[in-house]
Amino acid sequence: MKHTSVKILIADDDLEDLELIEDAILSIEPEADLQKFTNGKTAIDYLNASLDQELPCLIVLDYSMPEINGSQVLSFIKDKARYNPIPKVVLSTSNAPLHIHECISNGATEYVVKPDNMKDLNALAHKLLAFCKSA
Repeated sequence: MKHTSVKILIADDDLEDLELIEDAILSIEPEADLQKFTNGKTAIDYLNASLDQELPCLIVLDYSMPEINGSQVLSFIKDKARYNPIPKVVLSTSNAPLHIHECISNGATEYVVKPDNMKDLNALAHKLLAFCKSA
């Protein structure tokens, strides 16, 4: 079997946050294949169009996105068995217990408040990549 690079789906409508997460991941795993989306609808469309062997090893979602937020994306995919083995992490600026509970109930593996400094962002990137290694 051919070794494939790490494939991660990231959906975040904040382009700066998207770029920061991308840079942090690529600094650790330069060969990572990041599928980036700025809203939940296009992320769902991508997942639905992907063959099983093309699915990402990790799904990272911003909570607050236009059209379909991160929690709604989780709700759409939670009853589809092919997505069950994929870890799902929600990143958000909010630490509201209601948002956290909603995301975990909809199938998030973890809910993380977005880091506000590079040290924490790099630690988060290591943590995200660890999900792929264990998947």
